[in-house]
Amino acid sequence: MKVDGGIGNDLRLAPGQAKDLENKGYAGAWTAETAHDPFFPLLLAAEHTERMQLGTSIAVAFARNPMILANIGWDLQAYSKGRFMLGLGSQIKPHIEKRFSMPWSSPAARMKDMILAMRSIWDCWLNGTKLEYRGEFYKHTLMTPFFAPGPDELAPYGPPKIFLAGVGELMTEVAGEVCDGFLCHGFTTEKYLREVTIPALARGRAKAGKTMEGFEIVGPSFVVTGTTEEEMRLAAAGTRQQIAFYGSTPAYRGVLDIHGWGGLQDELNTMSKAGQWVEMGNLITDEILNTFAVVGEPEQIAPELKHRYEDVISRISFYAPYKSDPERWQRVLDDLSR
Repeated sequence: MKVDGGIGNDLRLAPGQAKDLENKGYAGAWTAETAHDPFFPLLLAAEHTERMQLGTSIAVAFARNPMILANIGWDLQAYSKGRFMLGLGSQIKPHIEKRFSMPWSSPAARMKDMILAMRSIWDCWLNGTKLEYRGEFYKHTLMTPFFAPGPDELAPYGPPKIFLAGVGELMTEVAGEVCDGFLCHGFTTEKYLREVTIPALARGRAKAGKTMEGFEIVGPSFVVTGTTEEEMRLAAAGTRQQIAFYGSTPAYRGVLDIHGWGGLQDELNTMSKAGQWVEMGNLITDEILNTFAVVGEPEQIAPELKHRYEDVISRISFYAPYKSDPERWQRVLDDLSR
């Protein structure tokens, strides 16, 4: 497994964070789209690194259109000299409609259409084919030389790899069919990954006449670790809180259902609507915590991550929603690299 890190959205800190990750031996670094744009930090990271791959996990696809994403992906791939990974996610209906004021319908079908449209645009720019994409949701039929990037910019590298995030089976199948990799949601378990996610990806690959060979699965894993009882308590509390937050989302119920915990989603959702965010974490039992997270002292983390995921995940990162010593993760990274 390759081990990836994360870059924050503070543009003043991004160059140093990226250089630090590369110097420590991380294979890649990802940004998230929360309160700031996810692409700007990667531009700075590309300028200050040489080897490490750089990607978004995720950029909100439906807040943009295929032409905008194709252009951003092209430029970052060229500037990073082939190191960019375009990671996309759908977000959920309320955010797309109420926060971004963009249309929402048939998300899996729309996402497939968007990605095929992007590939058509890249083919036009790279190979000079006529842009004549007509899909169910997106249509791109105009491209003049003045607006087309020069093919030489990307000729040495090709277009960026596209990764898609998903939880439900339909979106996961789309990832297998039209993408180069899949971004597992942090709210997943080994059981859900093996019994739901990977079979759905394989079905998508089969639709495209492909196997899973060369297809990358990226898996952030919750990790609860510390060197004292107090550190472990705080790490567990922060992780319980994050698991509860995700568990309150109806779209993620399937992950709980497969473990027989579907009723928990109803409770968490009700509490979230009542603003009981702190209390929600109390519903995450030790059994649930240990199912979603790798829990243990620093030297126990790498062996357990390998045991759970080494045969199915291509890249992994540490999901730790609490303050911790950066050197602790260096130890885990070194252990995973052995």
